[in-house]
Amino acid sequence: MAQCVRLCLLCWALGLLAAPLENMSSADRRSKHPEHPEPSQAVLQRQKRSWVWNQFFVLEEHTGTDPLYVGKLHSDVDSGDGSVRYVLTGEGASSIFTIDEETGDIHARKRLDREQQGFYRLRVRAEHKLTRVPLEDESELIVKVQDINDNQPRFLEEAYSAAVQENSPPGTLVVQVSATDADDPTYGNSARIVYSITHGQPYFSVEARTGIIRTALPNMDRELRDQYVLVIQARDMEGQMGGLSGSTSVTVTLTDVNDNPPRFAHKRYEFSVLESASVLLAVARLKAADADIGSNAELDYSIVDGDAAGAFSISTDEETREAVIILQQPLDYETKSTFSLKIEATNRNIDPQFATFDPFSDTATVEIIVEDVNEPPVFSTPVSHFQVSEAVKVGTVIGTVSAHDPDSSSSAIRYSIDRNTDLERFFHVDVVSGAVSTAKPLDREAEPQHNITIISWENLDPSQVSRGLAVISVLDINDNAPEFAMQYETLLCENAASAQVIQTISAVDIDDPPGSHCFRFSLDFSAGNNSNFTLRDNNNNTASLLTRRSGFRRVDQPLYLLPVLMVDSGHPALSSTHTLPVHVCECDEDGFAQVCGAALSSTYTPLHLHLCYTFILTCSLTLLAVMLWRLVSRRKAPHLEAERSVRENTVQYDDEGGGEQDTEAFDMAALQNLTVKQSSELQEETAPVCPASALTTLPDSVFQQCLRSRLAVVDSDSSAPPWDSLQSYVFEGCGSLAESLSSLDSTRSDSQQSSGDLQRFSTLAELYRDPEHSGGSSEL
Repeated sequence: MAQCVRLCLLCWALGLLAAPLENMSSADRRSKHPEHPEPSQAVLQRQKRSWVWNQFFVLEEHTGTDPLYVGKLHSDVDSGDGSVRYVLTGEGASSIFTIDEETGDIHARKRLDREQQGFYRLRVRAEHKLTRVPLEDESELIVKVQDINDNQPRFLEEAYSAAVQENSPPGTLVVQVSATDADDPTYGNSARIVYSITHGQPYFSVEARTGIIRTALPNMDRELRDQYVLVIQARDMEGQMGGLSGSTSVTVTLTDVNDNPPRFAHKRYEFSVLESASVLLAVARLKAADADIGSNAELDYSIVDGDAAGAFSISTDEETREAVIILQQPLDYETKSTFSLKIEATNRNIDPQFATFDPFSDTATVEIIVEDVNEPPVFSTPVSHFQVSEAVKVGTVIGTVSAHDPDSSSSAIRYSIDRNTDLERFFHVDVVSGAVSTAKPLDREAEPQHNITIISWENLDPSQVSRGLAVISVLDINDNAPEFAMQYETLLCENAASAQVIQTISAVDIDDPPGSHCFRFSLDFSAGNNSNFTLRDNNNNTASLLTRRSGFRRVDQPLYLLPVLMVDSGHPALSSTHTLPVHVCECDEDGFAQVCGAALSSTYTPLHLHLCYTFILTCSLTLLAVMLWRLVSRRKAPHLEAERSVRENTVQYDDEGGGEQDTEAFDMAALQNLTVKQSSELQEETAPVCPASALTTLPDSVFQQCLRSRLAVVDSDSSAPPWDSLQSYVFEGCGSLAESLSSLDSTRSDSQQSSGDLQRFSTLAELYRDPEHSGGSSEL
């Protein structure tokens, strides 16, 4: 129907254009063509030739099989005799549009799409068919493609998403959607779009002309439903029947507001914890639920009642949003076995418009039950301090340690000392009472303080052990006499004047009196009538040695030994006498010593020298007695041979020795095995190497051969101990009554025999020191 209307309008327009042409006179028509000019007007007047045509229209999307008629061109020079030829050029000429050269009819050969191209510009001309001479000026022809409703509306986005707060009032803007139509908006209603909602009612609405989506219902609750999917339709032709439509989806998410208070799942919770739990341990976890999300669900927990002693604290686990109850103090089942805490959960971010909830929080009761465990003994004090005089007798009780069983069983406690802290075993503790007493004499100067560990355990359960510290301070007594502060060597010039100070001395005392030390100095009574020197006490723990005369001579007496008596201020006071040597020297003009009468001595006093000499003499006499005893032993009856089977070994350990502990550090089995082996070789070792008849006539080579034989035996003995030893070669020499290298008690006292024995001894010793036969550290 619409196409018919358009064709009628086109015909009516063409009729209006053709009417003036029919009324024109032939003269008028001729005046428009130069081929037939009037003679009188050929030069005076020229009128423009005109085409008989108007703007052409063609419907898009023609579905017929025959070419679509567009229009007709006709020139007034065309008399219908077939001499005029019409030519069409420009956009789509020949490919889309064709023209009948004789009649001027224009047809469209293809389907046209206005959305691809809305009009075409063509150029037309009329020319003589045979000569191709233009009969008309070339003119432009516009073919306009007429629109039909062949495009549906399309939304700018395939899907929309939007968000709106929950509980928003009706009419709250959510989002605006927009669609376009490719049809001609200036022709008809093909591009006039209206919007409607096909899915999503009654929660939301859309404005028909603008596409604005708004909320339609009040109190939409995110906790009940947090997302809606709407379907919006756009229809052209203003929504009339026959129009085309397109649709899109809109996902609307309700955003959360803090409109829900926290709520505990239970009003009472119960947890248990061992009384041995360590401080800062998390003993309980609980959570209050909040229907909100994000920051609106953030909670703060607090203990509002039941923790007056501050035994617990509470914090929030930010990841799980749980309340974490943390132990702050040690627990004791015997003291308190149950704690009842009131816990409150409160929203951290409260929205003022929803703060009408009263209160915007929740509370719950948490029962924490302390469970009993078997605990080790507890000392009454972790560190016990005792004082004891270094003069106390062994066995004196210096104090008592005390521990008790904290459990309800109240087991008896036993005590001992950790010997790693009392290696010298100075102290003893009573296993039942805990009384600490001395076990050895104490010496403050050696160790002024002892720190020992006392071990206590339950008698019923010895695995329950605890340790306490006992600090024992040793109090000083005056048990050490004063001594010289240093080793003094006093030099006295021969030309020293009388009353001249030649030395200042001081003293030290390793004791520690309550007050400071106070020493008194004087010459010993043995030097009381000394006419050469005098000692002056300076009353400041020093003393000065002065000359009592002048004119000392080194040649007369090069050395003076002055006994100095020093007395401390203890109770009772102790004294000591030390010798101060004074050397007489030749001095230069400046008083510097050049040559002294005697070598500078050490601090040994005559008493010390006397003791040294006595010790040396005693050692010499003892050694001589031992040698004589061995000499006699060698001449005893054969029944003593078994005792000689044990070889004497000189073994060096480089160790001070540890008493019975040496039995753990040294294996005596090696020496025992050696003794057994040596007993089997007794006869071989004790047998004389050379015949008795030839003892006085053996040459030196026999001695050398004997020594080599013994060395070979020792070197090949795999059971010999690895340390250096003093080997007994059982060869006492020849020509001596004592069967010894020594010439003592020998019947032959001539020098020839003695010199021969000494020569043999030298040969033996030289051979023994040979590196090939000795490790270098053995001694003959």
